[in-house]
Amino acid sequence: MTLDMRNTKCSTKNKQVEERGHWGSKVEFLLAVAGNIVGLGNVWRFPYLCYKNGGGAFLVPYLVFLVTCGVPLFLLETTIGQYTQEGAITCWRKLCPLAEGIGYGGQVILLYSCMTYILILSWALLYLVFSFSSQLPWASCDNYWNTDNCVDFSTKNETFQWSNRTNTSSAATEFWERRVHAISGGIEQIGSIRWEVLLCVIIMWVTCYFCIWKGVRSTGKVVYFTATFPYVMLGILLIRGLSLPGAKQGILFYLLPEPSRLADPQVWMEAGAQIFFSYSVGVGTLNVLGSYNKYNNNCYKDCLWLCLLNSGTSVVAGFAVFSVLGFMAHEQGVPIAEVAESGPGLAFIAYPQAVAMMPLPQLWSICFFVMLILLGLDTQFVTMEVVMTSIMDMFPSVMRREGRRERFLLLFCLTCFVCQLVMITEGGMYVFQIFDYYACNGACILFLCVFETLALAWVFGADRLYGIIKDMTGIQANPFFKFCWLYLTPLVSLGTFICSLVEYQPLTFNRWYTYPTWAHVLGWVLALSSILLVPGWALFKLATGTGSLSQRFHHLCQPDPDFTVNRKSETELQPSRGEDLQQITTTFIPNTESS
Repeated sequence: MTLDMRNTKCSTKNKQVEERGHWGSKVEFLLAVAGNIVGLGNVWRFPYLCYKNGGGAFLVPYLVFLVTCGVPLFLLETTIGQYTQEGAITCWRKLCPLAEGIGYGGQVILLYSCMTYILILSWALLYLVFSFSSQLPWASCDNYWNTDNCVDFSTKNETFQWSNRTNTSSAATEFWERRVHAISGGIEQIGSIRWEVLLCVIIMWVTCYFCIWKGVRSTGKVVYFTATFPYVMLGILLIRGLSLPGAKQGILFYLLPEPSRLADPQVWMEAGAQIFFSYSVGVGTLNVLGSYNKYNNNCYKDCLWLCLLNSGTSVVAGFAVFSVLGFMAHEQGVPIAEVAESGPGLAFIAYPQAVAMMPLPQLWSICFFVMLILLGLDTQFVTMEVVMTSIMDMFPSVMRREGRRERFLLLFCLTCFVCQLVMITEGGMYVFQIFDYYACNGACILFLCVFETLALAWVFGADRLYGIIKDMTGIQANPFFKFCWLYLTPLVSLGTFICSLVEYQPLTFNRWYTYPTWAHVLGWVLALSSILLVPGWALFKLATGTGSLSQRFHHLCQPDPDFTVNRKSETELQPSRGEDLQQITTTFIPNTESS
């Protein structure tokens, strides 16, 4: 009896370390990636950039960056994730330990993104709640927060005087600045917490927690709804927008090409930044999502279709947005350029203002903000899942035990929540802008992408990568990808990174507030906190290793031989691949005898 009890305890103890797991089906992987890459930027950033930078002509630099950087990096990161079956940090230990700092840098950027992105979802939730009012609160100037300079655009007799009034603000602008945020006079004036926003933030954190608390088992099920329903809402808003008066002018304004804008370097920089942001490259997201695939999943085909879906959604969202902006400009009798906005200005000022002019404004407002929340929700909880997976893969024997993931996820959510409390105050928008402009900056991602391609294509080897894709999918990848990984992607990324530093402009708020010097210093500290991890980690590993400096460097540039041999034994169990497999195996397995 005692012996049986001991055996039972030993058996229970051995079973405590849980399996890492896989996606329940291929559809779950596709929906998770689609939900992550198709986010708020597709709706509120791409259309604005398109009109601002030459309309249809903007598609030229956009496609150049898409082909040379977006798709190659997307395929590269998904491939190494599926191959290593590891998170964004530990995958580098298998491929190129010297470059492990890239994984750490990406997770720092995602940590900052978690705190800022969920705040946007909270604003959308607050607007959604107000959308159920009998009258939309941003539709009139008869509220306690409105000033004498407020202009009600719902009546044409006042909008007629818009061009003659200089110190005016719309009802939607005053609702956003004075009711939602009560924006203070500067970052030095933090003020009190906005309790309604705080409540919405708590609701969003709780929602995200339960979306991923069981790992891919729960995430894979949630994305069936969060990744598909926004397309229903987008379709409804697109049909409604195209039926409005002035929609044609808005779409022409959106797509009418201005070839002369192609001579402006800023246009090319913004096209590159949009690609790197919207494709979620450089920060380890795709590595982690790909790592939950089965080893023989056709990631090559998946990546091409997902890239097409991402860019296609951006273009279609532009029709939905600018048809409505065209209607608003038509109703106000002003040029579309005066109503077009980007980012939060589009989502929380321009579009709500346009919705308030439509019949049944509450219905269209509900549709719009439900779409925004669902678009951003899966991006947010996938980002959280990436950070969680990366940390758990670093300490699998400790973290993969019953109940520990849930407790650590709770700690992670609480830590982010406490750190972002300053952004929920009256001066919080100033802090939010610092994080958005510096910590989650495109230059940081570009820097990581440069070293990622150098480490994988030149150190680990582009030929090895080709062999891996062939081994996993049975498909020979297009040679163009190898050329991109070796030359085009690192050069284009490096050039864009340098241009972004040369063209750097200090952050301002609402085009009138200038941040103090200490705020800019804080911003650069946040930006460098991810960038410096790449050289910092490499120097640390070189300094703490054994042997001569050249031996340490050589050792840190070699993939894990045990891991590669494991892959060899796995592929040898599949004789149907024939002699091609032997060739590939010989190519990417290092000679361990010499070492």
